[in-house]
Amino acid sequence: MSILTIAFPVQAALPTVQVFAGAVAPLARPLIGLGALIALFMVFKPLLMGLLRAALLVVNPRLSLEERRSRRTLRSVLMVNRLAQDVESSQPGLAAELRHLAAQD
Repeated sequence: MSILTIAFPVQAALPTVQVFAGAVAPLARPLIGLGALIALFMVFKPLLMGLLRAALLVVNPRLSLEERRSRRTLRSVLMVNRLAQDVESSQPGLAAELRHLAAQD
């Protein structure tokens, strides 16, 4: 006796109900299975998300603090140099000061 026959005891009841249950049961059984699977995923969602994050860290590890600081410094230097290029034609003194600031970092 499987667990699905316990879930659908109507099949063993009356013969008229048995015909109706025989038509509905093949449609309802996959829905119950899918519902149980979704319920398991909902219950174990934090565990599954943790496993997914751990797998992503194995593939793409996080940068160290020093590497992140150096990237941030490089981005700021490049931004100041772009700003200096933008104001080069209208304010050459300001562009020179901006390049000087970028060179200090």
